Amino acid sequence: MSKTSSTNNSVIQPRSSKSEQSLSVHPSNVIEPSMAKRICFYKSGDPQFNGIKMVVNSRSFRSFDALLDNLSKKVPLPFGVRNITTPRGVHNINNLEDLEDGKSYICSQQKKIKPINLEVARRKPLPWQISRPISARRKAVQLTRESKGSMFQQGSTIRLSTPKKLLVFKNGNAKIRCTVVLGKKNTQSFEAFLDHISELMQYSVLKLYTTDGRKVSSLQGLILCSGAVVAAGREPFKAGNYDPRRYSLPARLPGVSSRVHPQANLKSESRKTMKWKVVIFTSDQPSSGTSSQVYITLYGEQGNSGAVFLYGEEKKVFERGSTDTFMIHTEDLGDLYKIRIGHNNSGETPAWHCKELQLQNLVTGEKYDFSVEKWLMQAQNEGEISQELPVLHQGHPILPVAMYKVHVITGDLWNAGTEADVYITINGEKGDTGCRQLHRSMKSQKHMKGQTDTFSLEAVHLGHLYKIVIGHNGLGSGNGWFLEKIVVQDPITNSDYIFLCYRWLDQGEDDGKIVRELNVIDNYTIARSKYKPKSLGKDIPEKKWKFQKGNILQFYNKMTHGFIRLRQDGVVDAVGDKKDKNGLFEVTAKKGRLCVLRSHPNPQLALTLAHGSVTGMNYADNHCELQVHVQPNHCAILESSQNPGQVISFNFQGMVADDNTGYAGLTKEFVVHVKGIFHNSAIILLATSYCQFLCLRSDGSCSGAGNQADDSYWKVHKISSGICMFENAKHPRMYLRIKDGQCNGTGIGDVDCHFKVQKNLETGSVSLESLRNRGIYVGLLPNGQTKPFVDTGESNVLFYPQVVKFGRKKPMGTSANLAQQEDVFRESKQQFAGTQNLVSGRRPNPPPPSEEMMTIQNEESPFPSEDKWKVFILTGNSGTKANVTLWIYGDKGSVGPIILGKDNREQLFLPRTEDAFQVEMKDIGNVYKIRIGHDGSSQYADWMLEKVTLQHLKTGRFLKFPTNKWVSWNEGNGNSVCELSVAENGRSLYPIVNYQVYVSTGHLEHAETTSSIYLCIYGERGDCGLRLLAKSDQPIKFQRGITDMFEIQAVSLGNLQKVLLCCKSDNQLQDWYCEKIIIRESEKNSENIFICERWLPYMSQGIIHSEIELFVHGKLYKLNLEEY
Repeated sequence: MSKTSSTNNSVIQPRSSKSEQSLSVHPSNVIEPSMAKRICFYKSGDPQFNGIKMVVNSRSFRSFDALLDNLSKKVPLPFGVRNITTPRGVHNINNLEDLEDGKSYICSQQKKIKPINLEVARRKPLPWQISRPISARRKAVQLTRESKGSMFQQGSTIRLSTPKKLLVFKNGNAKIRCTVVLGKKNTQSFEAFLDHISELMQYSVLKLYTTDGRKVSSLQGLILCSGAVVAAGREPFKAGNYDPRRYSLPARLPGVSSRVHPQANLKSESRKTMKWKVVIFTSDQPSSGTSSQVYITLYGEQGNSGAVFLYGEEKKVFERGSTDTFMIHTEDLGDLYKIRIGHNNSGETPAWHCKELQLQNLVTGEKYDFSVEKWLMQAQNEGEISQELPVLHQGHPILPVAMYKVHVITGDLWNAGTEADVYITINGEKGDTGCRQLHRSMKSQKHMKGQTDTFSLEAVHLGHLYKIVIGHNGLGSGNGWFLEKIVVQDPITNSDYIFLCYRWLDQGEDDGKIVRELNVIDNYTIARSKYKPKSLGKDIPEKKWKFQKGNILQFYNKMTHGFIRLRQDGVVDAVGDKKDKNGLFEVTAKKGRLCVLRSHPNPQLALTLAHGSVTGMNYADNHCELQVHVQPNHCAILESSQNPGQVISFNFQGMVADDNTGYAGLTKEFVVHVKGIFHNSAIILLATSYCQFLCLRSDGSCSGAGNQADDSYWKVHKISSGICMFENAKHPRMYLRIKDGQCNGTGIGDVDCHFKVQKNLETGSVSLESLRNRGIYVGLLPNGQTKPFVDTGESNVLFYPQVVKFGRKKPMGTSANLAQQEDVFRESKQQFAGTQNLVSGRRPNPPPPSEEMMTIQNEESPFPSEDKWKVFILTGNSGTKANVTLWIYGDKGSVGPIILGKDNREQLFLPRTEDAFQVEMKDIGNVYKIRIGHDGSSQYADWMLEKVTLQHLKTGRFLKFPTNKWVSWNEGNGNSVCELSVAENGRSLYPIVNYQVYVSTGHLEHAETTSSIYLCIYGERGDCGLRLLAKSDQPIKFQRGITDMFEIQAVSLGNLQKVLLCCKSDNQLQDWYCEKIIIRESEKNSENIFICERWLPYMSQGIIHSEIELFVHGKLYKLNLEEY
């Protein structure tokens, strides 16, 4: 899911009754349905968007939806064009007949539109209508007139985004310059941007260079620039003093002032200029001179000078043994604390040995001496072509020089690595490092799949780091890089700074960007001794296709090395053989993740978890409903829907777990195998990772780094038992094959295309062994390309099949009819249409959280045991008629929710009465806490709970839980759930903790939501249950760019481990962008940070997920200054 921000500078159309009538009243003459209508469509809230002129008739668009889909490709809206209205939004257009010839309409993604002034939008000249460039004087006059007559007078509030500003110099003449704001209008293509610069500079601009002479050839390259470029025609780059800091002026918003001031008047408003004398001594060592362009950057307390290039007009400079003197001008930078000297590595002899540098401020008379004595060349030392030097005060540096360690982690996806040059800029409170190439890794090859590269980067200490800019020069699709994260180690403070990415830097992937700006996690540091790297939670591969109605499944237990089986007498174990028919289960789908697993040989029986026992019962019994939880390791957990928290589990001998089975001796995860995957004519996907698939390229090669698309569908041709061929469904008669040491998709259906399918019981994956070349398998290189491999136990020969369309049981041979192939593929594409809604941007409404999800269970589920307890609940002065539920936690597990008296609640929980209930639960060890609450379903839900007591009937032991608090949304702390710790000798075993939960909503457009948000906190002592975040410290919850604070009261969870976040969104317009969650514990000086940075609900492989698990990424420890 993605959202697009836009500037809110639209102009409301004047309220003219005539204009509205002309747009809404139909013409008197009757228009035939087949007659063409010429319509112009504009974008909601964007007066800079060029109108889309279209001819609409019944032949060009069969339906109104077809028109919406076509407009979605032309009008850039996050969710596509979903609504068309008249310009002021009064009338909605719902069919083609409502459109009027010659009229204009507004396109939007929601019913509420942002009106624009059509008269202004229509007056904007088209590119081919511009006869000559507009002069600066003429442009100033136009701005003055527009500001005088504009409805935005001085004092009006204008909300704009912060686009990148670029200072453009004329090649060879730094005095001629202009400032450009990069926006949607002028960055639709690189050629359009050059045209825009040509118009502003009033001469033909054909090339752009950075200020140090490197050519800029794309829009992405502009981001790498230091805020300034040099515009040239056909001539080569000419060196000059292109100093962006010298000419930067405060920006003015249009319409804020009623006058346009000349540039000469603004010059006096800038800071005073400093004049510097720079003397540089080049060493007399052999070949110590350089042909490169040398620059210097000064850093002071009030800013930096930017790169100032030093060049000689009358003689060559920086030759061996030479002393060169330069005069430069900068703004007043305040107290100087460091400089950077370097070159651009250009020319035939770029290497340079700088001996010494002297700097004198000619205004204040201050002098600075810097001893360099270093080669600046990529073939020496660390390959640096720049050197940072701190200012000395009384012989000691003001700031120390730090050797930062930069750990770059490349993602573990196919083709995630890159051979491009990677550049980084680290920003801190004491300036930046400048753009540095990550040149020398401690590994022989840099930036490989799943690899961590470590680089050394020397710089004057930057203080607290807050962001980095990372990018590369690998242009073109497929030449990118998947960056997982970057960790920068500061040796001065012994701290690590973590910058998460988990995105592609590839022009053919994601958003096409090859440069990204990454902020440090929560702008905090993690002490190295406390930091433990954790991988960011990835999307789990979608396995729901396995549990479609009618599928035949087997459940393999990795501990017992056997299959779950259900015998005729109802006994269940996990020691079945692969060929044992009692281990086959047919799926009967119910709803959501619920299903019934009926025994295939005995259809009247189904796998059941009832009263803590795994057995076989009649399939119509409610206890047969199981909830499936798919795990990242390709396993599944089967949980009872009637008794959440109880899961199907066995001991290591394959028998159903009993009271004597400890948690360490349990196994509850099963590998799911589907029968009939490789039946003849089946259409399958061969997944290589959680988001990549084996696909056929246009040149006949195969890659495991493809997306789920037409070229990733394969048709199975079954030759004999376990022997198959795989034909690409998009390109008929092109088969996967291994021949002459090559693996590709150019097979013709001969024996080179025959593969033995070897199934891996432990992972659910398959390997494809060549029948002609035994022992040789289809494998993947790190870049995803297929190649014949010997199986060495690595994962590069494993594929995870997913069935799109099941085939027939008996093989048809190798000459299947082409028409049959196309029919099967067409059906398969229709079946998967729900997962491929990418063109129109539509998607089904996300379902609300299920009842099962609304109660979070401890993952360490309890084991079956007969144990009877009595529960006494004493109500205070206010009773409740809502449904009351109870959870009980022990050191071996938990049980719940237990619904108390659901059949007779009208007579329960009355004021000043005590109610008693008898419950039968499993052995959960020593009970240490309970959680009790109600669902607020009654008008009289506010409940004053005074005391809860548990009695173990067998031993007579009492467990007391003193309460005396409100369980209510309206009273007390405003929560319908409370947790209580068991009391021993009048004192609670564990304290009650007020967890302060800070939820930060992102700054993206439409990030806010009115949906219900739920949170569950997990720790080493269980969880707090899924809580509704109801009472915020803000007047309106979950607003864009705002952090809300909530309080969750729970028995101490110990060290926190993760949280579960859920957004109950009714429609896509109520989706929410969560940035992060911070949890602080009362009376502790630390806080736990959970990074989210994504939309909720979110779509993964066509399935909408409303919940996400976030793991602790570190702790922030606060210093108590009173102790020092």
